[in-house]
Amino acid sequence: MRIGIAIILVVATIHAFAQSDVQVGVPARSKYDSTRSIYIRSYPDHFFIWPVLKQRQLEFRIEDVPSNDSRLIYRPNRPYSFGMGVYLFELVLELAGSLPVSSHSEEIYGESRARDLQLNIFGKKWGLDLYRQKYEGFYIVDPNKAVPADTPFPQRPDIYTRNLYGTVSYTFNNKKFSLRSAYNFTERQLKSSGSFLLFGSLNGFKTRGDSALLGPEYQSKFGTDAKIMEIRSTHLGVAPAYSYSLIHSKGFFINGLFALGPASNWIKYKSEGGGELEDLKFSYFYVARIAMGYNGDKFFTGVSYGGQSTNARFESVRLRSSTGTLKILVGIRFREIGVLKHRVAEIPKWFGF
Repeated sequence: MRIGIAIILVVATIHAFAQSDVQVGVPARSKYDSTRSIYIRSYPDHFFIWPVLKQRQLEFRIEDVPSNDSRLIYRPNRPYSFGMGVYLFELVLELAGSLPVSSHSEEIYGESRARDLQLNIFGKKWGLDLYRQKYEGFYIVDPNKAVPADTPFPQRPDIYTRNLYGTVSYTFNNKKFSLRSAYNFTERQLKSSGSFLLFGSLNGFKTRGDSALLGPEYQSKFGTDAKIMEIRSTHLGVAPAYSYSLIHSKGFFINGLFALGPASNWIKYKSEGGGELEDLKFSYFYVARIAMGYNGDKFFTGVSYGGQSTNARFESVRLRSSTGTLKILVGIRFREIGVLKHRVAEIPKWFGF
């Protein structure tokens, strides 16, 4: 039986990574704390299931710094995804597949291909978020040029992006405040409370096209920078943050989080013709999240949005890359029975490790 459970977990994990949208979380198990039990309730003897609707988005902007008016926004035609989530064996796993995009949407915004993988680990004190995103196919928004209704936007199916992003956070007031109660519902915040946090961030972003990202149409606005066809940016930053959960006595809540801090950027451009430029600059990054919903002992539901943004500047051009996730879920908790009482940490012991 134990070997069978292990095989099921392995197969489920392999199948998960074949999906278009995967999220895995490993919340740390909490020991009893009398002060913490007044503010936070955990569910160590329950498993949860929930359907989930989400949309992940990755976009970038190229801006002309001197004029502060010329900018282009590159967005994918990213559909919503729908799937199921489960908290079982002390492991959070979400599997979601992309919903079909209408032919009209593809005509207006083009076709995009995307892969999103996310790993998050939320403990009482420490939190870890890791993203790997790869998008291909973008449409272009020029704020200074209106596109008539039902008219296709300029499209660049040749442009692709790769985004590797990781944040580490530390919650100072962890005896009275739970960040995971608002975003993965493995706990429940009982009383209103907040906490200062510290965020560390590491991001590697790359975008490239078969030809110049801007092209000859924008030569007069961006000059020689209009010939850039590849941009790489790596940033390392640290930021203070604050998060607060406002709790209604019946289980309704709203949470907000914001972090802002300095970052160092290593940036590299490649232009048509083979020219390359490299530099090190200092800028900033931010992390913003908001969530609201209901978190009861039996049922829970919520809507959340989380976004991160980084900035990099080289000569007269600024690159802004941002990623965000909109998530809607409804879930229910059940008391564990039989083999469900086991924990994923026990698997090595079954094989004698």
